[in-house]
Amino acid sequence: MIGSTRNLRVFAYGAPADLRKGFDGLAGLVQGEMGGDVLSGDCFLFTNRKRTRAKVFVWDGTGLCIYMKRLEEGRFACLWDQDGSGPVELTMSELALFLEGSRLVGRTALSPAQSRRRSLAKGLSM
Repeated sequence: MIGSTRNLRVFAYGAPADLRKGFDGLAGLVQGEMGGDVLSGDCFLFTNRKRTRAKVFVWDGTGLCIYMKRLEEGRFACLWDQDGSGPVELTMSELALFLEGSRLVGRTALSPAQSRRRSLAKGLSM
């Protein structure tokens, strides 16, 4: 697995990708279509249309790395909608689960929604 002591952000490409692409091709997808910076240290996840292969593209501080996984059985979870919308942000834990073949489930907010500050004196008249 991708080892790091840093807190990394993970962005999954929101459509099937041509995984024949190498460093320059994936960098073009990151910069041109995802609006990301390949030298940021963030991880960028790409899967093919059949969802049997995945590549993770990351800058490790000294160079660009591509990690690839090919499934012999089954498929990776689908990370894109029908419209092929923009990138999907994942946590490193979700990336690890994804690469292990787990199905992604919806997220539950762990913190309550932020409340707005209101003046208590607004409705009072003297």
